[in-house]
Amino acid sequence: MVLFKFQLFKFDGICQTVALTLCPLMGKFDGIEPMCYSRNVEFAGLLVFQPATLMMDLGAICMTSIMIYHVKTKYTAVGRKEIAMFFQLYLATIFLEMLLVTNIIPTASILYPFFTAAHIGLLSACFWCLMLNGFVGFQFAEDGTPISLWSIRISSLVVFSIVGFIAMATFNNIGPFSYTSPSILWIVYFIANGFMFLIYTVSQIILVAYTLDDRWPLGDIAFGTLFFVSGLVVMFIFSVGLCEQVKHYLDGLFFGSMFNLLAVMMVYKYWDSITKEDLEFSIDSKHQAWEIQELLKDEEIKVGK
Repeated sequence: MVLFKFQLFKFDGICQTVALTLCPLMGKFDGIEPMCYSRNVEFAGLLVFQPATLMMDLGAICMTSIMIYHVKTKYTAVGRKEIAMFFQLYLATIFLEMLLVTNIIPTASILYPFFTAAHIGLLSACFWCLMLNGFVGFQFAEDGTPISLWSIRISSLVVFSIVGFIAMATFNNIGPFSYTSPSILWIVYFIANGFMFLIYTVSQIILVAYTLDDRWPLGDIAFGTLFFVSGLVVMFIFSVGLCEQVKHYLDGLFFGSMFNLLAVMMVYKYWDSITKEDLEFSIDSKHQAWEIQELLKDEEIKVGK
């Protein structure tokens, strides 16, 4: 059974389907509850929401940390520092989402709107950083240089600040922003973020098709896109049906987190497949370092004599 309500420029229908972090702050003063959601568990006196999603987010944090480590060990790979920023933003986004959806930061807390605004801002900054990483391979600016790194850092901070402000203004009914009619936030959350993802995908298809001899990375792009779209479909369309079928043990939020992690892993797989580390350069550097150390030792022996 599919129970799905879609309302243009409103979160009401979506929040009745899946418990997004912003849903307790939308629609009316006490928020919007989904029709079916994962059952809660009590742990050490704390009522934990979405326990399955909590486990998935912890797994995502571990996997992302491993990916960041492997990116940083490829010392001479193209775009190493730039793609690491994307994974770091994703890590921060997942960590904040975990705190919000599991009731570690309660919805009744005065801090909840601030952390939710930060989460939405980080989400958009994550998509923005991914989009900019899509242009690194075209070498508009030399990768790893200050202009490349700081342009991504500063622009991502600007996106985070603007989207965070829009979210906070919407939650508090400031000016033209309203939680009963959150059209601007809706456009940012779905259209702007989706557009940035689309630009990244198209740019990478062009990069592979016109600059690389190997066509296998197109498979990574296809699987990444498939996982991302599947996560959206399961979350926003099939969440209620899945939740009822598995007796409230899981809901769409768990599957959305899982598919998003798989999509991010395909981003890493794709980047790894198109960047080859210059091992000759790396070995040569180490060899030169050993030669310098041997010369220094010889000098010390001569001075000692």
